[in-house]
Amino acid sequence: MTRAELLAFLRARRHAVVATTGPNGEPQAAVVGIAVSDTFEIVFDTVEASRKLPNLRARPRVAFVVGGFEDDAQRTVQLEGDADVPTGAELERVRAIYFARFPDGPSRLGWPGITHVRVRPTWLRTSDFRGAAPLIVEFDAAALRALT
Repeated sequence: MTRAELLAFLRARRHAVVATTGPNGEPQAAVVGIAVSDTFEIVFDTVEASRKLPNLRARPRVAFVVGGFEDDAQRTVQLEGDADVPTGAELERVRAIYFARFPDGPSRLGWPGITHVRVRPTWLRTSDFRGAAPLIVEFDAAALRALT
C-alpha cells in the first residue's frame, strides 16, 4: 500500500475504535470521530467527563482500529501510538485538521471540558482480505516516518 492509498483509506472513514488503559489496567474502548493529518496523526475530540481522556492523560499509549465495519469488513488499519493534548499553535493546527473533516466541530467548543487529542502513530498494520491471499503490511515508527 502506498502512502497515498493509506491516507485515502484512513481519510475515507469518519469513525474508529480507540482503546485506552483504565486506572486499574483494564482495557477501555470507544468509538470516536477521526481526522487524519498528512503525517498520519489521528485527531479526535472528547470531553473531560469521558473515561478516555483521563486514561490518556495518565497513560498516553493508545490503539485504534479503523475500518473493518459493515462495508469495510475485509479491510482494516490497526494503529498504536502516543496521545497528547496539544496547546497553543499546535492545538490550532490539529483543530484545523479536525474541523476540515467535521465542520460542526466548532459548535462543540462551548461544551464543558471539550478537548482535542492528537495521536502520533508508532506502529501501523494494514490488512486487506479482499484478494485470494490476505495482504498484511506492518509499519514501525521509522517506516511510518519514511512514508511521510
